[in-house]
Amino acid sequence: MLINYILLIICVLVGVAFITLLERKILGYIQIRKGP
Repeated sequence: MLINYILLIICVLVGVAFITLLERKILGYIQIRKGP
């Protein structure tokens, strides 16, 4: 039970980190495209 809970937390943290990284890449790409 405890191991499953820990694995769930790890998966959520990794997912959030991945989404944040992806969002930064997309925003950076858009800013570069919009920039002069």
